[in-house]
Amino acid sequence: MPRMAAIDVGSNAIRIAIASADSKGRLHLIHTSREPVRLGADVFANRVISNERLIQAMDAFLRFRKLINKSNAKSVMAVGTSAVREAINRDNFIDQIAKTSEIRIEPIRGEEEARLVHLAVASKVKLRRKIALLIDIGGGSVEISLANRREVIVSQSFPIGTVRLLQMLNQKRYGNRVFHRLVNAYLKVTDARLKAEIGGRKVSLCIATGGNVEALGDLRVQLCGGEDNTSITIDELDSILMRLESRSYEERIKEFDLRPDRADVIIPSAIVLQNIARQAHINRILIPRVGVKDGLLIDMAKLLKPEGSLSHVQVISSARSIGRKYGYNSRHSMTVARFALQLFDSTRRLHKLGVTERTLLEVAGLLHDIGYYVNMTDHHKHSYYLIKTSPLIGLNDSQRDIVANVARYHSRASPKPSHKEYGELSPTQRSVVNWLAPLLRLAEALDREHAGKVRHVHVTIGKKKLTLRLRGQGDLLLERWALARNVQWFKEIYKRKVVIE
Repeated sequence: MPRMAAIDVGSNAIRIAIASADSKGRLHLIHTSREPVRLGADVFANRVISNERLIQAMDAFLRFRKLINKSNAKSVMAVGTSAVREAINRDNFIDQIAKTSEIRIEPIRGEEEARLVHLAVASKVKLRRKIALLIDIGGGSVEISLANRREVIVSQSFPIGTVRLLQMLNQKRYGNRVFHRLVNAYLKVTDARLKAEIGGRKVSLCIATGGNVEALGDLRVQLCGGEDNTSITIDELDSILMRLESRSYEERIKEFDLRPDRADVIIPSAIVLQNIARQAHINRILIPRVGVKDGLLIDMAKLLKPEGSLSHVQVISSARSIGRKYGYNSRHSMTVARFALQLFDSTRRLHKLGVTERTLLEVAGLLHDIGYYVNMTDHHKHSYYLIKTSPLIGLNDSQRDIVANVARYHSRASPKPSHKEYGELSPTQRSVVNWLAPLLRLAEALDREHAGKVRHVHVTIGKKKLTLRLRGQGDLLLERWALARNVQWFKEIYKRKVVIE
């Protein structure tokens, strides 16, 4: 049973979970622990991680390394959320941690946090066909998602994490009650966006995650006589918040047995949860007691299987959602994506790429024309920037960069060293773009008129040539002409002459 370690470098604490996976990919938890390193206190105040916090984090990772070695975990992944991704000295922080512990932290975006939390929640709660509102309350941000069993339907990250609110609104200066009013006033800016995201969808469940949410569940048992700590009602939350606000920081630690690094942030957490639940007209909130680290373990377990890679359903669903947002021609986009995948599969023995790269090509095919939303002129460049800045759930930053560049080069010029976006890619990323983009360019030519005239393409690969036999409606002269104009890059990369029949 291979063992894995997942580390969540949050804004309020750093957490580790070590687990083993059986032959069916099921996880068996071995160890969890938490180090109270509040990186957000530095970053949200002055945008840098101080030397003091760096040393604390290095000590924490050294302890994690000992645990990992002792448990014989062979696979280790660490992700950094709001504080890490926003710190202007994050590269130095990541390098120092890596030198100390041989563990490298990967900063992730809010939508990736939401995806990992969804994986963890779906493993604990029977979502089935229900639509659930997921609220993940962290130190730097709050991720709000609508999801079902299979996928995150929509996700939005709000910069209203508990540590951030403490830093911005200065609870110590104003006191609890004024702080409460300030937080509520600040949260009003999220109300319209939240309503827009939920829209007319009927939410069946509300599920909240995060350390502070789990503490509120514990307080439900302690203060409200609740039977368990896995849910809380709005009335119970109101009652707990009143009790918390009526006590000083020291009294909250003593009377409610709260850790020092929990006793301050639990109030903004309760206010945020209270506000969002009311906006969604929810009366009861489920607390599955899972988080980013648990989702990361599930992701790692999937990779142990031969077919393990991206969550195809999630990524494609997210891509189509972005396409609809920018008014894409869904019929043309899906046709181009289908032809691109056919070409990918037919040339697999030449490019030797796998299922992950196949999915990246499909996403690029679906989104290659969204730049028309900005302007018809240079739409391929606009497609690059829209993809680069859109929340493609299920892709990391490196994969998103590949998709954006493949879409960028679906027409006109091929990549050049002088092209800034292409030049910033790693050699491995550039290689993937070089293999995928010529396929997308040919696929685009096959639907030149956006009319779906080409119904089928038969591909034959020889030692020196690739033959495309087109079948469809009419003489297909425009499509043949478009293919002939766009074969040069393919010939250079794949070392095959293209024959069109």
